[in-house]
Amino acid sequence: MPRYEFRCRACAATFEVSRPMSDSAAPASCPQGHGDTVKLLSTVAVGGGAGRGGAAQAAPAPAAGGGGCCGGGCC
Repeated sequence: MPRYEFRCRACAATFEVSRPMSDSAAPASCPQGHGDTVKLLSTVAVGGGAGRGGAAQAAPAPAAGGGGCCGGGCC
């Protein structure tokens, strides 16, 4: 189940709520009982192995030889 991060405008507490994606826009009360909260935008890191001690791998080079304008065979 996805977790959504919220911040309370009254006490500045930051908290997470687990809920189905269908309820992602529903308001959430802070743990202190305040109802004036705002949902925060979260960043998601997706990537290669650069952060895990390994070098990031480059995309493979395209095969030599034509194949339409993008392959250099038009001229």
